Amino acid sequence: MQGHCSCGAVSYRLLDTPLVVHACHCTWCQRESGSAFALNGMIETRLIEVTGGRPEAMELPTASGKGQRVCRCGACGVALWASYHGTGPRFSYVKMGTLEDTRTVAPDVHIFTSTKQDWVDIPAGVPAFEGFYRRSDVWRPDAYQRFQAERAREA
Repeated sequence: MQGHCSCGAVSYRLLDTPLVVHACHCTWCQRESGSAFALNGMIETRLIEVTGGRPEAMELPTASGKGQRVCRCGACGVALWASYHGTGPRFSYVKMGTLEDTRTVAPDVHIFTSTKQDWVDIPAGVPAFEGFYRRSDVWRPDAYQRFQAERAREA
C-alpha cells in the first residue's frame, strides 16, 4: 500500500497491512476530518516507510486529554498518520484516504457510534461499538499477535 499527501511532496509505503481499520465516528474525528467519520488504519510505526519528502510532526490535543502527534505535509498540510499518546509511539494510525488506491480499504470495525451521524448506515456484519472495544475480541488473530509482539518490544 502506497500513499501521499495532496500535493505529492510527501509519499509513503506501508510494509505490511494495517492491524485494523477503524471507522471512528467520535465528534473529535468528525471535526478533524471535516466528515462524518475518520478512516484510520492502525499499523506498527516502524512499518511506515517514507519514500519521498519529509513529514512534519505536530502535537494536537485529543478528547482523552492524552494528545496525539500528527505527521503531515509541510507544504499542503494534509495529515498522513498520527500516533496517539495513549497507544504510544510504536503504533500509528494512517489516514486511509491518503492511500493511492482507497478502493482496497474498508472498515474492520466502527467505533464511537454513539455520536455517529444519523444518516450514516453501518453495513450489516461489520462490528460496531458505541465506544471502544476489546482488541482480542475483534481483531484478526494474526493482527492481534503482531500487536502483542510489538508491545513486547517496548519492554
